[in-house]
Amino acid sequence: MQRKHSESYIIFLCFSALNLNTVCGYERFGSFTMPSLFKQGDIMIGGIFPVFLKEIFNISTYERKPPEVRSFRWTQVMIFSVEEINKDASLLPNISLGYRILNSCASPTSALRAALTLASGLEEISSTSPCPPAISALIAESGSSQSIAVAGALGPFQLPIISYFSTCACLSNRVKYPTFFRTIPSDYFQAKALAALINHFGWQWIGVIQSDNDYGRNGVLAFTAEVKKFGVCIAFVGAILRTYTMDKILDVLEMIKQSTVKVILAFVQEGDFYPLMKEIVKQNITGIQWIATEAWITAPRPSTPEIYQAFGGTLGFVMQKMAIPVLPGEHIDSETTNKICTGNETLMNSQDVFFNVTELRDPYNVYKSVYAIAHALHQLVFCQPVGETTVKPCLNLSDIQPKQVRNSFGDNVFFDKNGDPPAYYDIINWQLINGQVKHVTLGHFVSIANGAYELNIQEEDITWRTGKMIPTSLCSNVCPIGTRKAQIKGKPTCCFDCIPCADGTIANSTGSTDKTVTVVSLLGASLSLATVIGFIYYKETPVIKASNSELSCFLLFSLLLCFLCPLTFIGRPTVWTCMLRHTAFAVTFALCISCVLGKTIVVVTAFRATFPGNKVATKFGPTQQRIIVCSCTVIQIVICMLWLNLIPPFPDMVFRYSNKKIVLECNPGSEAAFYAVLGYIGLLAVICLVLAFLARKLPDNFNEAKFITFSMLIFCSVWITFIPAYISSPGKFTVAVETFAILSSAFGLLICIFLPKCYIILIKPEKNSKRHVMGKI
Repeated sequence: MQRKHSESYIIFLCFSALNLNTVCGYERFGSFTMPSLFKQGDIMIGGIFPVFLKEIFNISTYERKPPEVRSFRWTQVMIFSVEEINKDASLLPNISLGYRILNSCASPTSALRAALTLASGLEEISSTSPCPPAISALIAESGSSQSIAVAGALGPFQLPIISYFSTCACLSNRVKYPTFFRTIPSDYFQAKALAALINHFGWQWIGVIQSDNDYGRNGVLAFTAEVKKFGVCIAFVGAILRTYTMDKILDVLEMIKQSTVKVILAFVQEGDFYPLMKEIVKQNITGIQWIATEAWITAPRPSTPEIYQAFGGTLGFVMQKMAIPVLPGEHIDSETTNKICTGNETLMNSQDVFFNVTELRDPYNVYKSVYAIAHALHQLVFCQPVGETTVKPCLNLSDIQPKQVRNSFGDNVFFDKNGDPPAYYDIINWQLINGQVKHVTLGHFVSIANGAYELNIQEEDITWRTGKMIPTSLCSNVCPIGTRKAQIKGKPTCCFDCIPCADGTIANSTGSTDKTVTVVSLLGASLSLATVIGFIYYKETPVIKASNSELSCFLLFSLLLCFLCPLTFIGRPTVWTCMLRHTAFAVTFALCISCVLGKTIVVVTAFRATFPGNKVATKFGPTQQRIIVCSCTVIQIVICMLWLNLIPPFPDMVFRYSNKKIVLECNPGSEAAFYAVLGYIGLLAVICLVLAFLARKLPDNFNEAKFITFSMLIFCSVWITFIPAYISSPGKFTVAVETFAILSSAFGLLICIFLPKCYIILIKPEKNSKRHVMGKI
């Protein structure tokens, strides 16, 4: 294989030297001829590789870039794979596979032109060569933008396209690109891997540089969605492209210099990033931990001691390392000699990385692409998978259509339903060993299923840009004890000031914020919901039946709403929140106390029913209970509607508390209406308290009147204390007093009425019997 590589490399360079005017498609107008590598076969496959970069022309001269060794290596892997398959008697027996390889110049337009040339068969091979069959499949392309152009144009013709290096998640869309497949994982998985890596090291403040094309834009979009799940903030997003002027590159460089980030993700292609890398080294910008994508982390051009000065310690993901087997008889001699050149030398003894086929990453994707096509062709021609005993072809080779080849990929082990391979990445770290930049594997990332993944990394072996210490990247340091976070206007959530806690408040943990009420509210709501579920599950047990399960569920539902009321007090007051916070509180608590009143009346009537001839209990059934709950609640709703229609609450700016600051608060609009809803709730609570007190000495072991009495005592105590505290509390403390009253009274009702029942159901199930409830034990 090595001899073939070296000979092909020399031939290709000579061939390109003779076709300077056609390397990247800049030939005489009207010609459709493109230089290529060609081999005749019974079945032909096409290949498109960016061996030469696009040329830059001016009026009289042009600048020509040297061949991309990395890309040329891909072409050689394709050639080798085809030759290996032709020598395999079991894969495509008695069938020769041929190829036609064109150059794309890493340009979408040139890639599309090459694809149309291959698909149309208009290229000129030789005047003496027989007309080759049309290609049955196409291996293309490296860049996502090029693959989008090729797949979009050739998709309607059902020609299967396999990419070896295009990772844009957009290409997994089977509706737009039904014939596109690839042997490299989608950026959907790489975005998850990069976000997991950043979260693993606790980096909260990062910068991003993207290629200004489909690969960069779609990749950063997916990464941003993933990384925000971990609360990470992106300081800036710079865009670069290989065809950009130096002014645009310097603008991105200035963005990096002005930022405070210490970690930057470069979601770029190597050709786009290299000019910026050289400028970063030139201006000696160091101290940044770089995160790389698979597009450049192992590229040979930037992997030099010069670039290492600024990019040492780079971390990134790349495809799993694999080896291509060398054919028998192609032994690689590692001995070196110092003989005088004879003119007959070859590159067989070269130790260059180009000729190392034991540790391949992206070239192995080309190898898998060719074999995927070969497996599909075997399935199509012999009507059975590879490995089974082949009898004879079931299809004439001249009848093969691209659509049939594409359909044969459905049974292919290389791809999933979206045309993507399994996601497995190695974690690579740039390290300088013996004066050379080495790509050291320190872990892996595996996507399992349903969004789950596994990330393993050997932290102790990482070479960081900052030495052996893990770098930190925070916009603001964690607030110390005694201070709290204050968001900076116009900045991401990761950027904040630490200000001293207000008088009368404390922060006893680092990183504290002032929205603790959210946690308490959601805790109460969760407990209410859990109790409802428990009551429904145990509804046939004596304890639940004795406590009137229907009213209990209504009460728990109303408590759930009561716990959610304080959430309306959070944030800047608006017209809608001001109206909602008071009316929601009034209606939900009226519903809550109405349910308690209904339960109390049931207990009292049950007590009266023990007297001979008393028929009150029979007249107070479920229907009457519902009427009481609804009617008591409707009265409160009417009061609130009158309040909102006549003088509704509104947001107000208050100056009276301090001459140094303005306080934004909700003005109730009508104080009389506010105290009217409070008074009505108090009236219901007092009636409940009196009735429950009268029935407190019922003989049953499970006398609910005792629990209701105690809960109403707590409720009335809280709200009696609330009125003077509310009147005397200025500004934001008014809100604190009201939310405290709502939460404490709701917790009082929940704990006093339902905790004893939950205790018996969950802890003492032996007491959950009719005999114990009736007090007969």
